[in-house]
Amino acid sequence: MADEPAALAAFGYELGVLKRVRRSGWWQAGVRDPESVAEHSVRAAQLAALLAAEEGASPERAAFLAIWHDTQETRTGDLPHSAGPYLVKPDPRAITADQTAALPSRSRAVVREAVDEYEARQSTEARCAKDADKLEMLLQALEYRSAGVSTVDEWIDSASTGLFTETARRVAAAALALSPLSWRTL
Repeated sequence: MADEPAALAAFGYELGVLKRVRRSGWWQAGVRDPESVAEHSVRAAQLAALLAAEEGASPERAAFLAIWHDTQETRTGDLPHSAGPYLVKPDPRAITADQTAALPSRSRAVVREAVDEYEARQSTEARCAKDADKLEMLLQALEYRSAGVSTVDEWIDSASTGLFTETARRVAAAALALSPLSWRTL
């Protein structure tokens, strides 16, 4: 179909918005220039692959799910947790359905299935992707704290709780005990 390349290109442009959408909760902690949703998603996908490998699941699938987990924020922005009492949480599946409506059927299906699997948290890969989302926030909070932002304890606590996998729990404990520069000496 002639419109399919245009739909894919338009969606590519929409995904580019994630490079400009900042993780807004960090502003409340005093971070002047927080990372973008795209930056968060890349490290979350990398962590998801590692967690899945350690958990005996598919690293590729876990990373794929993590890459799509926040793409809806092109339409909503990044809503901080403090907005929760005032808003009804948008349904990621409904937003994804709207975002992908014009895509060719195979592309539409692959994105919708990834978001659905991530949101359902039934597969090990989805649980690894969700854990990676939390671990990425934990690492970011610890990095901001190391850079002098002292008001990130709420994010550290939130990211450390409710992890699904044993590997993620062990990584979180290790991260809390290490300097963000520990990678230079390991």
